Amino acid sequence: MWSRRAWLGAGSSLLLGSVANGALGQGVSERGRQRTPVTLAVEDRQAFCYLPLTIAERMGHFTVQGLDVQVVDTQGPERAFKLQHAGTAQAISVPYSAVIALQARGHRLQSVVLLGRAPQLVLGVSTRSLGHFRDWRDLRGKRMAIPAAGSGPHRMARVLLARSGIHSADEVRFVALPDADDAARAFRSGAVDALCYPDPVMTQLEQEGVLRVVADTRTPRGSEEVFGGPMPAGCICLSDELIKAQPAVCQALADATVMALKWLQTAGPSDIIKVVPESYFRGDRALYLAAFARAREAWTPDGVMPERGPAVAVRTLAQFDDSGVLQRVPLEKTFTNEFARRAKQKFRA
Repeated sequence: MWSRRAWLGAGSSLLLGSVANGALGQGVSERGRQRTPVTLAVEDRQAFCYLPLTIAERMGHFTVQGLDVQVVDTQGPERAFKLQHAGTAQAISVPYSAVIALQARGHRLQSVVLLGRAPQLVLGVSTRSLGHFRDWRDLRGKRMAIPAAGSGPHRMARVLLARSGIHSADEVRFVALPDADDAARAFRSGAVDALCYPDPVMTQLEQEGVLRVVADTRTPRGSEEVFGGPMPAGCICLSDELIKAQPAVCQALADATVMALKWLQTAGPSDIIKVVPESYFRGDRALYLAAFARAREAWTPDGVMPERGPAVAVRTLAQFDDSGVLQRVPLEKTFTNEFARRAKQKFRA
């Protein structure tokens, strides 16, 4: 097991001749070449939001950049952070909003490359119990499934409900269902009347005709309608300490990710089937591809944080913070575009 101190000290020598002087050429044999080990803790690696990381891993982009990346699925941003804080993971991939929240708690972390410019979350209502739906007040007294309390879908639902003056938890009952299949079963059976979740389950229920989409952040335009601007989604986040000590590693991570983001801009169905692991399809390739087509606009083309993104994110988070701490977070210290811009220029993303 690599400690944080040992990893920071050893990284420079391992990178010599591979990353420090630029990307390795495609097709160059990695036999005998030392690569820097990096553990990347991801909140949910099968979520569409984090698909660029799977692409970078499966297509060998990390390897080409001189890295030996081990991706660890943590099923939640808090667990990912704990691994990073303990030194078990050198990098984490979580929503950018989580980076702001961690900064507010005194942890010095920054986003170094942005994966998504929209959260890819959908809120839908039952065509059976809420066929009359007109506005958010119709959800009073209803039950809504979310992955977890405090999750992105939970916050999105609360933002939308607040617009109609629905602030009390008693007015809409949130039901935490972490497993997408369980959430879908509860929705079909009528155990819940609404669902706020990421794809592909939302596309599946919509295709079945049992769900009506009433808020959709799978596109930048939809995100603008819900949040009032671009809402930065998943990112790769590193500690300030690591960024200063190992800039070559940071650049390598950004280069590999931007290569994957660029590939996703033009990837077709056959490309996705060849690269994405079969387990991601959950037995239904057609459904996955349909959801992928809807998600395409949500990924950034170049990994660069949009100018208005941090302000939109903190404004959204501040709605759930009575202390005012989040609004005092220096946003310029929560991200850097330095590495993504270099990668963008290098790969013409």
